[in-house]
Amino acid sequence: MRQNRASEIALAILGLIEHLGLAIIILATVIAGAGEVNTMIAAGTVTLTDLLLMFLYLEILAMVGLYYKSGKLPVRFPIYIAIVALARYMVLDMKNLDEWRLLGMALAILLLALAVLAIRYGHVRYPYSENE
Repeated sequence: MRQNRASEIALAILGLIEHLGLAIIILATVIAGAGEVNTMIAAGTVTLTDLLLMFLYLEILAMVGLYYKSGKLPVRFPIYIAIVALARYMVLDMKNLDEWRLLGMALAILLLALAVLAIRYGHVRYPYSENE
C-alpha cells in the first residue's frame, strides 16, 4: 500500500516536470520563431534557409501538440526534424561542403527517409492495439 502511494507521488512529480519541460520547449520555440520573423522583416527578404528554419519550429510545435493530444511521442517527428535540419545545413553551407561531405549528408537524409518509410510500413502492417 505504501509503495503504491510512493509510486503515485513519483509519477505526479514526473508528470509536472514533463509538463514544465514541454511548456519551456513551446515558449522557447515561439520566441525563436518570432525572432526569425523579426530577422526576415529587418532583412526585407525571405530565403530558403529562413523557410526551412520556420518549418523546423512548426514541426517542434506540432510534435508537442501531438504529444498533448495522444500522450505519445511518435518517433517519426524527430526524424522529420532531423531531415529538415540536415537539408537546411546543406543549403546554408553548400559552398563550403566538399563532395564527400555533401554525399554523406545526402545519404544520411536518404537513410532517415527510409527509416520513416520502415516505421510507417510497420505501423500499417503491424498496428498497435489500443492498450499498447
